[in-house]
Parts: sequence; structure tokens; C-alpha cells
Amino acid sequence: TVFDNQDDLAIELDQVEALATEVLHYKDVQCDELIIHFVSVDQIKKLHKKHFDDASSTDCITLPMDDPGPSCEILGEVFICPDTAIVYAKRHRLDIYEECSLYIVHGILHLLGFDDIESADIAKMRAAEKEIMDHLREKNLILTPPNW
Repeated sequence: TVFDNQDDLAIELDQVEALATEVLHYKDVQCDELIIHFVSVDQIKKLHKKHFDDASSTDCITLPMDDPGPSCEILGEVFICPDTAIVYAKRHRLDIYEECSLYIVHGILHLLGFDDIESADIAKMRAAEKEIMDHLREKNLILTPPNW
């Protein structure tokens, strides 16, 4: 399920569903539900404060629910702040939609147990992100601006 509760970036919800579904398929994860929210800076700050006692803005917050596995009903929720992607992508001359795609991948990997606190874990996370993003590029599933 995808919710778009922000006005910073036009998001095609069907593209998000296709991308997330492919990531789960690629990682051989079975679950009935994954919830992705696109939120404003204010919303991500509130969530960050509530769940991590940090009122700063961030790119992605994940709230796991069920452990991945054969009986997984709800894998969890991923909250993404497109404004963060816009700022980062402009600063680093990257594609905004590719950056948002990466945030989705990053959030799903967190729900699958990947972490990015210790340097060894960060290396594993980055390697998995790169592998999945390359796969999504091959499948032409990186997010793009909506067709008006």
C-alpha cells in the first residue's frame, strides 16, 4: 500500500508498487503487506522525534512489524521524505527520482534486517542497495516523473 501525503514531488503510486514488489521478489520475501508513506519534512521530523527522540529531518524511517518469512502478514512501514531526496540530489547532481527509489530500497532493506550503524553493516547495506538498484535499472523500474 502506498500513501502520498506530501506536495514536494509528484509520485506515481503504481511505479512505487511495482518497484517495491520487485525488490521483495528479488530478495525472495513473501509478505501480505508493505506500507510506504511519502511524507513532508514536518511529518518526518515528528516521526523521527517520536520514534528516535531526534527532531531533525531524515530521508527514511522504517517501522518493522512482522519478521520476514513464510507467515509474514505485514512486513512494516517505510516513511520517505521526498524533500530530503530533492535537496540531496540537487546538491550532488543526481536524479531526484532515482534518489527516491534508493530510499525505498533502503527502507525495505531495513525491514529485512539490514542495518547502517556499524561500518561493517553499512558496507553490507550499500552493497545490497547497489545490487538491487542495478537490478531495478535492468528491469526499468526506477521511479520516473509521472506522465501528464
